[in-house]
Formats: sequence, C-alpha cells, structure tokens
Amino acid sequence: MRIPVQRLFAILVTFVLLLSVNRVAADPVPVKHIQGDFFAFLALRDLDGQPIAYGDLKQVVNNDGQVMDDLQFRFKDGSFFEEITKFTQHHELRLVSDQVVQKGPSFKQESETWIDAATGKITVRSTDNGKEKVTNKHLDLPPDVSNGLLWMVALNANPAAPETTVSMVAASSGPRVVKLNFVPAPEQAIKVGPLTYRAQHYIVKTKIKGVAGVIAPIVGKQPPDIHIWIVKSEAPAIVGFEGPLSESTPVWRMEQTVPAKDVPKTKTE
Repeated sequence: MRIPVQRLFAILVTFVLLLSVNRVAADPVPVKHIQGDFFAFLALRDLDGQPIAYGDLKQVVNNDGQVMDDLQFRFKDGSFFEEITKFTQHHELRLVSDQVVQKGPSFKQESETWIDAATGKITVRSTDNGKEKVTNKHLDLPPDVSNGLLWMVALNANPAAPETTVSMVAASSGPRVVKLNFVPAPEQAIKVGPLTYRAQHYIVKTKIKGVAGVIAPIVGKQPPDIHIWIVKSEAPAIVGFEGPLSESTPVWRMEQTVPAKDVPKTKTE
C-alpha cells in the first residue's frame, strides 16, 4: 500500500514531537567554583585573527551574594554590544535576569532583549528599516536557563560527564527555549612563556526542540557550535571563547587582552 506524502509528513512530525517531550529537563549546574569581583580587558576578533572590537567584563557580587556580570564591546565600525547578567550561586547556578543590547552595522538587526527568569517574561524590542517592533512573551522557564552564563556553566561542568545540558532562551522576535549541550573534547596544552598549562575544551551544541529542530539544519538555521577553553585548576580560568555573540552575528573569537600603553610608573629619585 502506498502512503500519501502528506501522511508521511504527519507521521514524521508526530515522531519528532514525541521525542522532544520524552526528555527530562536538566537540573541547574552545581556550583564548584564561587565567583567574586573582578575586571578583565577583552578583545573580539574575526576568524582571521583581526581585531573588530574591544571591551571589558566587570563582575560584582553584592552583600546578598547575587552576582552581576556586565560585558561590553565597542566595535571599530561604531557598533555596540552589552549584556548584563544577574545570577545567584547558592549551591547551584540560577539566572535572575539577562539584558542584551546590540546596535550598529555589525549586527543584522538592532535589538534590546530582557529576560526575567522568575516571572518568565521575555521582552524584545527590535528595529528594522527604521520601524520599531516590541514583542512581549511569557515562557515557563526551566530552572537551568543559562542566558549569559555560558562561561559559568563551563567553569562548573564535570569534564568526566559525557555532556552537561542546560536551557537557553533564543530571544528572537519569536522567543523559544532551546537546549545547550556542553560536550567535553580532548584536553589541549597551552603555553604562556616557558609555562605549559592543560586546557579543557568544551564544544557547545544547540539543540532546537520539535519540528523546528529537524528543519533548522535543512534551511540553514542551525546555530553554529560554540567552543570554550578552560585552564584546569583549583581556580579555573577561561582562556578562549569562539562563537556568535548573539543569533544575528557570525562566529567571533573572544580573548583577554592588556592595555596598549604601559602602566604609568612613579619617578625614582
């Protein structure tokens, strides 16, 4: 018996949906490395190694233990990016809020995004051809939602586990929840002068649920993999990040840098 094409498509859709709902949601990542106040200078480069933006990351912990990360980049073409993430680290990582601003020619679309993890309220304000559009949506966010926390997840993930899975809000004009799988890759040796360190490499793969996840690779909408490198230590440190800053950017490389000028010195008598 020959099954009509429409019927085959319906069977495929049903099968994919069953697979997507049959997965248990991931738990928040346990905290093994408590974060404190710090400041870092950052450079953003294209895949040819050319600098396209410079910025910094400020991290502050308040008296209640809530952490705020403020990541900013100013681009050579006048573009601007900022992500302010607030989270707690009481035994496990918990997102409080995430705010992203991106504007300028380096981005396909100028936008501002707000995520309130407690209420599940998502607000996206975008500008396209001079017209402003505001999208408000409520999502039942899982406790492991990790927008703005990719570095924190990598620092606390168990490299012996086959993968660590968390959730993330893809905050486009139609916000939805996707899964991020942190898959440990072989360690790599990195050198700083005469010193050699071991770096854990994580490959972060985006998994889109349902039919959209099946169609995304076919229509070229599958997000690229993200790569994160961490020096393994009792006090681990991020030494490399390669991936898009948001849904509307290509893959870029982020790394720590130092001021171009020497630090001022006092005069000796």
